[in-house]
Amino acid sequence: MGRLVGKHALVTGGSSGIGLETARQFLAEGAKVAITGRSQDGLDQAKRELGDGLLTFRADASDLSAHAIVVDELSSAWPAVDILMCNAADPTQLPFEEWTPDRFDRLVATNLKGPFFLIQSLLPFFARPASIILIGSVSALIGHRHSTAYGATKAGLTALAPGLSYELKERGIRVNSISPGPIVTNAFKALDPAVRDALYEEFARQVPIGRNGQAIEIAKAAVYLGSDESGFTVAQLIRIDGGLGHVAVG
Repeated sequence: MGRLVGKHALVTGGSSGIGLETARQFLAEGAKVAITGRSQDGLDQAKRELGDGLLTFRADASDLSAHAIVVDELSSAWPAVDILMCNAADPTQLPFEEWTPDRFDRLVATNLKGPFFLIQSLLPFFARPASIILIGSVSALIGHRHSTAYGATKAGLTALAPGLSYELKERGIRVNSISPGPIVTNAFKALDPAVRDALYEEFARQVPIGRNGQAIEIAKAAVYLGSDESGFTVAQLIRIDGGLGHVAVG
């Protein structure tokens, strides 16, 4: 407990799943936390769960104009941002032949362009030192069904870690990324429960240790990357995927 006391952390896409659990763990470790999300209902629910101390901002990760609003409001409430976790994502996965230019542009806008320009917008407001955590995906590292476009955007996002670590090192900003494997979240809540369960079972069969991950397993890694314990951890990709892509199944 107390690993993040005195720090201020912004988590995008923080109203559910990995983002919500990370916000919970950051708060438990003593940080002041703000989250963004597209759904006001989701943000309100997160505040009910995590307490009134949580700051919430309704913002779409693909809307660059929203970045300035978030930064302006945060600067009125906080002295600086010590931790930024770019977690908001468009999880759309489609067969290659079904992608259209418009759909592809929306995917890139959320998963790559949005985080890039949010970081740029926050530059004057980052503490020194500060930590940026990018949430990628195993889909960027291995091929699987319908993953081509989504994986490409996540590969682009994780590629920012070494590039930005170099460009921002004089500002005292470290950038690292986490690559989750299949994680049980509410990302598929719109699906029929039977279809959702079958999908998670299919995912689990592909993981060498035979199960899907939990959001808290990603959140705990984010706590490490946000804490001073990781001060010598720079430009790294941390895979939390049950061995997927490294260990044979069966």
